[in-house]
Amino acid sequence: MSDTKSRAHSVNLWSLVALIIGSTVGAGIFSLPQNIASVAAPGAMLIGWVIAGVGMLSVAFVFQILAHRKPHLDSGVYAYVRAGLGDFIGFAAGWGYWLGSVVAQVGYATLFFNTVGHYVPIFSADHQWTSAIAVSLLSWAIFAVLARGVRQASVMNFITTAAKLLPILAFIVLTAFVGFTWDKFTLDFWGDSTGLTVMQQVQGIMLFTVWVFIGVEGASVYSANARIRADVSRATIIGFFSVLVLLVAVSTLSYGVLTQEELANLPDNSMASVLEAVVGPWGGAFISFGLCLSVLGAYVSWQMLCAEPIVMMSVDELLPRAVGKTNAAGAPWVAQLISTATIQLFIIIFYLNETSYLVMVQLATIMYLLPYIFSALYLLLLAVRGQGLAHPHAGTKFDLSGPEVGAGENRRHLYIGVIAFIYSLWLIYAANPVYVLLGALAVLPGLLPYVGTRLAKKEKVFNAFEWFIVALVIVGSIAGLWGLKTGALTL
Repeated sequence: MSDTKSRAHSVNLWSLVALIIGSTVGAGIFSLPQNIASVAAPGAMLIGWVIAGVGMLSVAFVFQILAHRKPHLDSGVYAYVRAGLGDFIGFAAGWGYWLGSVVAQVGYATLFFNTVGHYVPIFSADHQWTSAIAVSLLSWAIFAVLARGVRQASVMNFITTAAKLLPILAFIVLTAFVGFTWDKFTLDFWGDSTGLTVMQQVQGIMLFTVWVFIGVEGASVYSANARIRADVSRATIIGFFSVLVLLVAVSTLSYGVLTQEELANLPDNSMASVLEAVVGPWGGAFISFGLCLSVLGAYVSWQMLCAEPIVMMSVDELLPRAVGKTNAAGAPWVAQLISTATIQLFIIIFYLNETSYLVMVQLATIMYLLPYIFSALYLLLLAVRGQGLAHPHAGTKFDLSGPEVGAGENRRHLYIGVIAFIYSLWLIYAANPVYVLLGALAVLPGLLPYVGTRLAKKEKVFNAFEWFIVALVIVGSIAGLWGLKTGALTL
């Protein structure tokens, strides 16, 4: 008994910090200089990072607080949304998180082959279909491996984490001491030449800042295994600010090497191009190698993990039970097959339309926002009324009680929930409307298996609040399709 207990509480402070950094620092940081410069000057960039820092830290604390207040909810981040706002809202959040991961997979692979294409011309932008075929083969090969129950080894996690951090740290040191010039950084500091106001520029970078922070809630997932419960809060703060320093340093130093216009015209792996401008071709090759190894390792992990939301929803009977079916090796092969087939569908759609990595990032981020905004709303409901909304299932209680919370602590939770909720709403407002409407369109197909599952179980499908959300999804989907058809909306 004591041995089991010691293993269950074996994750120390620095392991939790490593989990946050490892899960948050991914492919996004390598394309950050170009992404930020495409919409903002240095002054607006710094304001944007202040807003993102406060907002994303509040989001991280939302998940940590919910993990403490509702320790029995262990079906992923969507479980909080389901418990607080009902089955359909929980389903929509889980479905959105799943599709966001699918779109992100295509984005990761696109960035990988675009980087390889700089050195191997057959994968360059002039050979889109070569890259599309390569991405498809990679996805199906990984599916074949995952279907056998093989999991990424810890040594691979260490290698890919080192592959991410070493080039980033080298980039920061070299650009800071060799390439950075104050005159270039302050040139058109507020972006007067862009014709955009400072707040328009800040608005433009918001989704990019969320994209590079995905995974910051990682410590809360392991809170039950923490050696000391207070380490979860400490790890969240240490890990968050460590990541924030890396992100701000990369984006800030880049403006001191190249002008905003030069940065905006760089390829997707823009960090490599910036370092190449500082130390020559070897710098770009060094960053590119780190990016490729990092993305390739992460691609395997995320293809495995992106099936988890639909597996969990199948276990919770929001999707047909067959979706969560496992094989003799213990792998959820049906969910993996569905996810890989969906990745293949998006590969075809994106490459037929010559969709850029930038577009994939923004669409994926909108989908990830669903569990963020609804989880913040659940925390607000807990702080104000002590429970979530009623579920369609009469007599079934999902919002189970947790540890007692004092008045002062509850008030602190309320403040954090308010900040996270307002920040999440601001992100929706700041996004290009086309991504919001395409997000609604992406949720729409999920209605078919969800409603079918409900009817098969002879259960009430929607309550009044859920009908309202369904109506918004349908109206948004129609508006998105009409806008794309008429040209009123463009990617």
